[in-house]
Amino acid sequence: MNQHDMDLQSGISAFEAKEFTLALRLLSPLADGGNSEAQYRLAMMFHNGLGRVQNDAAGFKWMCAAAGQGHAFAQHGLGIMYLYGECTQKDQSQAIEWFQRAAEQGLPGAQMTLGMLYENGQGVKKDEEKARHWYKLAEENR
Repeated sequence: MNQHDMDLQSGISAFEAKEFTLALRLLSPLADGGNSEAQYRLAMMFHNGLGRVQNDAAGFKWMCAAAGQGHAFAQHGLGIMYLYGECTQKDQSQAIEWFQRAAEQGLPGAQMTLGMLYENGQGVKKDEEKARHWYKLAEENR
C-alpha cells in the first residue's frame, strides 16, 4: 500500500471515528489531488459543519467534484442539495439528473428517491410505472 492509499484509509478511519480535524488534515491534500472519496468526505464535513464551522460553498464544491467523477454517494448527495436547495439554489431538474446517475450505478437510496419523485410527480411527470421500476430496483439492491 502506497502513502496515498494509507493517507486515504487513515482519513476515512478518522472521519468514521468522528476525529474530523485529523480527517480534514489527511483528506484535504487527497481531495485537492482529485480523489473522489476524499472529496465526498470533505463535502460531508463542510456541509454538516463536522469539526468546523459549516461552509455551504465548500460543501457544494466538493460534492460537485466527487459527483462529477462518478462517485455514486456524492451524486445522490448532490441530488439532495438541488432538491432541497441546500448549499445551492433549488433545481429539481438537476436533482433528477444526479439521482438518475446514482441510481444507474445501483445505489438503493437514489433508486428509492427516484421512485418517490415519480410517484409524486415531483420534478418529473407523475409515472406509476417508473416509480414501481425504481422501487423494485431499490429493493433488489438492498
